[in-house]
Amino acid sequence: MSILDDTGFVKKGTTSAGVQRQYSGTAGRTENCQIGVFAAYATTRGHALVDRELYLPKSWTGDRECCQAARIPDERTFATKGDLARDMILRALASPLPIAWVTADSAHGQDSHFRRFLEDAQLSYVVAVPKSQQVNGPRVDHLIAQAPPEAWQRLSAGPGAKGERLYDWAAARLPAVDESDGSEPTRQRWMLARRSISKPDEIAYYLACAPLDASAADLVRVAGCRWKIEECFQSAKNECGLDQYEVRRYVGWYRHITLAMLAHAFLAVMAVQEREKGVSRPTHPTSWTSHPPKSVVCWQLNPAAILHAATTR
Repeated sequence: MSILDDTGFVKKGTTSAGVQRQYSGTAGRTENCQIGVFAAYATTRGHALVDRELYLPKSWTGDRECCQAARIPDERTFATKGDLARDMILRALASPLPIAWVTADSAHGQDSHFRRFLEDAQLSYVVAVPKSQQVNGPRVDHLIAQAPPEAWQRLSAGPGAKGERLYDWAAARLPAVDESDGSEPTRQRWMLARRSISKPDEIAYYLACAPLDASAADLVRVAGCRWKIEECFQSAKNECGLDQYEVRRYVGWYRHITLAMLAHAFLAVMAVQEREKGVSRPTHPTSWTSHPPKSVVCWQLNPAAILHAATTR
């Protein structure tokens, strides 16, 4: 599984390669920082950062004098974060890594070209989108607001530091994906919503494309894997010094980041080898499909809610 995200490392001074004025999660405010787009690989056994690219804004790529001072190669032109993400996915597909799913934050998920790229590459995905994202016309938050109560089911997005990360989830099938060769569709598009249990007004939204036999629980599991890259950032910073550098040049950034990622991957492998074997995998509840409605979506109903309604009539 390839997990994409970008993070900002705070840097002082205007001569550092790629420095830009932007919000940095590291500082929690707008700062001079360098933005890197990262890919992590996650399995049931462990996860680690596997690729990286330094994002260079147009203010940098358009100033060749600054680029030369920072030793940025002449052939490096402006590329969006989506372009960098696509390059990393193509490299991952060309590697021995088995990849079935991709998950990403809304910066990538809201890009229709990025989603189409994943579909053309025959990759399943669950990507976050903003509430204003349009789904076949209407906004995703307006569609989710129409979900019947039985569509919401409480599922775990995976274990966290304080136990299972439980949320209320609603999922609906969208039209199937047309195959380019004209054969029968093998993949289905979905929309998905994650609602906080303690703060029901806090809802996150996703779009997905998955095999026809995928369930809502499968999508929830993949959506929950997006947190793996945050764990990678935290451990790589704390244990491998990912953000502890004072480099000013392009090559120096790549050398430091790559070395820190290598150390992080080594520690991840060692941790897997030391972990207990034979731990049973958690089982996920299944979901039932509602009868085809007149709208373009097909809600996945919570079986527990259906049974409760049937016994209380």
